[in-house]
Amino acid sequence: MTETLEIVTFRLKPGTEAGFVASNGVMTDWLARQPGFLGRQLGRREDGAWVDVVRWQSMEHARAAADRITAEIGDSEAMQAIEPASVAMSHAAVVLSR
Repeated sequence: MTETLEIVTFRLKPGTEAGFVASNGVMTDWLARQPGFLGRQLGRREDGAWVDVVRWQSMEHARAAADRITAEIGDSEAMQAIEPASVAMSHAAVVLSR
């Protein structure tokens, strides 16, 4: 298995930023229950875009979770705050970690 990074960038819908971080508990808890989950970091860029980096044990684990997340918690406050058209997801195999 090759450890995999899932990198998701997105913007929030107007008026949702104030409670976005606080409402992310549902998403973090869901991720933590998924097979292969290793960790998550959420950041905000200076231009207002958000970056969500999730570490997985493998690409298969990352893709399996990505296939289920919307169906399982898509109606959560955190997921509803995300502007769907702004979402860009990519994956990268980890080649160096310390």
